[in-house]
Amino acid sequence: MLRVTATTPQEAESCPVRDVLDRIGDKWSLLILCTLADGKLRFMDIKRAIGDVSQRMLTQTLRHLERDGYITRRVYPSVPPRVEYELSELGRSLLVPVQQLIAWAETHHPEIAAARDRYDARPENVPQAD
Repeated sequence: MLRVTATTPQEAESCPVRDVLDRIGDKWSLLILCTLADGKLRFMDIKRAIGDVSQRMLTQTLRHLERDGYITRRVYPSVPPRVEYELSELGRSLLVPVQQLIAWAETHHPEIAAARDRYDARPENVPQAD
């Protein structure tokens, strides 16, 4: 049985699934991890690959991923300083279920889009003009 529910606040705080999803379930983390799948990249290379992420958000997300051990950050002593990001072994191990999720999403996205259209077309969900 899949167990992700908690009966107490303490269980909720210590739930591994909630903890992992809290980090990788945001808008940018999986995109960054997938971008780093082919090897190490510099900050601006990651930003260019993703496109619409702000510099501030990319910095924040990279710090969170580094803190949780999914990526490593290496600073080279040069002028100007050169910084590269790379998947850690932990981050690389996450790519297997992420690839499965990507395949699932690509397969089922038409069904999801159709369900949204049906839901949005229901009379009770159509926005009313004021």
